[in-house]
Amino acid sequence: MRIWVTSRLCESNGPMNPPPFQGFSYPGMKKRGLGSRSWIRIDQNGNSKILELDKATLMRRCSLPSRDLRLLDPLFIYPSTILGREKAIVVSLEQIRCIITADEVILMNSLDSSVVQYESELCRRLDMNKDQTDDLPFEFRALELALELTCISLDAQVKELELDLYPVLDELASSISTLKLERVRRLKGSLLALTHRVHKVRNEIEQLMDDDGDMAEMYLTLKKERMDAYTSEQYFQNNIPVGTEVVSKSAPVSPSGSVNGVYNLEKALSSALSSSRHGSLTGENIVELEMLLEAYFVFIDNTSSKLSSLKEYIDDTEDFINIKLGNVQNQLIKFELLLSAATFVAAIFAVATGVFGMNFQPDIFNYPSAFNWVLIITGIAGGIIYICFLFYLKHKRVL
Repeated sequence: MRIWVTSRLCESNGPMNPPPFQGFSYPGMKKRGLGSRSWIRIDQNGNSKILELDKATLMRRCSLPSRDLRLLDPLFIYPSTILGREKAIVVSLEQIRCIITADEVILMNSLDSSVVQYESELCRRLDMNKDQTDDLPFEFRALELALELTCISLDAQVKELELDLYPVLDELASSISTLKLERVRRLKGSLLALTHRVHKVRNEIEQLMDDDGDMAEMYLTLKKERMDAYTSEQYFQNNIPVGTEVVSKSAPVSPSGSVNGVYNLEKALSSALSSSRHGSLTGENIVELEMLLEAYFVFIDNTSSKLSSLKEYIDDTEDFINIKLGNVQNQLIKFELLLSAATFVAAIFAVATGVFGMNFQPDIFNYPSAFNWVLIITGIAGGIIYICFLFYLKHKRVL
């Protein structure tokens, strides 16, 4: 029966039709080797759309080198970075990894709460300000939201760590136990990791504020407007000579010639504008971006100060515990000294016992009260020696 069913299937499929389950695929299945990832595109109007883009397409679309896209790869762990490029801003702040251009934001699609919050909040703000004139260009609004959510997230983690760490340190200062020490050790490890992340974001913002050229690179809207104006001007100067009639829009154009022309034009524009944009986008023109970065630098610096205070509190608690343990150790040493002195006094009785326990017949045994006097004299001598030992330790300030 099985052989008949197989033969019928082969006959129905024919030589051109492969048998079932051979090379099957589903539309939603991701193929290996293509390197496509899920991205969220957010335009200037606040509309979001999920796209499947591979690395090469993303590089051509945003004019980015491959090393910048590695910062956005979730498989690798990179510190927080903000890079200004020719046509895009590469942002990698904690879980928010995106590419900001003058027209859109391409956000790494993820189920993380920070990514979901960034998408919803950016769409909401862009939709609210659709009919309003905003002083900040589109790329700065997107960058501001990324900095805001990152700073708020780090500050919330610091507050949560404070709520967990301060009570444990107070309990540890009152009573020392192995369980409390282990818990403090784990919390201190979390503190060091969080401090490293906060300092990296802080240093990245500070580095941008110190370099006017990097801030000038981030004015994508202004650079795009200048490039469009320069393109139209060069087009009318070079492609429409005097006395030449304007070619109709329906006239055929060579595809290869148009592509090469656009590439050469963009190359010429990049070299022409690179020498002048830093000179024109410095000074007063970068004040708005500098003020934006300064506001979040103050925010993240305050978070860093909280971490420093928390670390100082841990160090103070450790010093207090060490002092407390040192005091206990000193008490044990004092007790050991007293015990050694008492042992020395007891050794006197052992000496007397050894003397009178020898095999000879002294005359003192002929007196019935002689043994009592031996005990009394030995006890008094031991007490005097013990008191002298205590006075000596008091004089040396050991006790």
